[in-house]
Amino acid sequence: MNREEALTYVQKVLPERRYMHTLGVVETAKELAEKHGANVEHAEMAAILHDAAKHHDRDDMKNLLQKEDMDQRLMQFHHELWHAPVGAYLAKVTIGIESQDVLNAIRFHTTGRAKMSLLEKIIYVADYIEPSRKFTGVEKVREVAYEDIDRALSRAVKQSILFLIEKKQRIFPDTLECYNDVMLQKEKSKYE
Repeated sequence: MNREEALTYVQKVLPERRYMHTLGVVETAKELAEKHGANVEHAEMAAILHDAAKHHDRDDMKNLLQKEDMDQRLMQFHHELWHAPVGAYLAKVTIGIESQDVLNAIRFHTTGRAKMSLLEKIIYVADYIEPSRKFTGVEKVREVAYEDIDRALSRAVKQSILFLIEKKQRIFPDTLECYNDVMLQKEKSKYE
């Protein structure tokens, strides 16, 4: 599937507002990929497809999570997290995406994880900072995203965790592992 076919596909399955968000993520991801030396075509495809399952039927997502033996811990957390692994599955099975890095960028764009690839970091951050995002703290992440993707990721994950704590919501273990990994990398870089 090429870029135009992928855009046509997501335009059909997403409401207009979510499609516009997707276009913002695509442009941001392309810019970040160019700046940080990642594969621009992979960044573009992952960005196009990152929310393709966002409005998928909740019961269907639940069934896919169980049937395809995806991370079962997701069942204990808010259904908003489900669209990322389901989206990665559908990108592989329905759309034919073969790149594991692209699939992982889709899969972990909501939770993050320890040892994220450059592409995964780019999609996570691009989704967080795309131009239509307007919330407290987003400007701080935008400021550093084009200079240091790891600092941007660190800020985004920290703000996400604080937001969830403020809302008295549980935090998915991958997100905590992502935060701990980011902090570990910061500590290591101090001594290198």
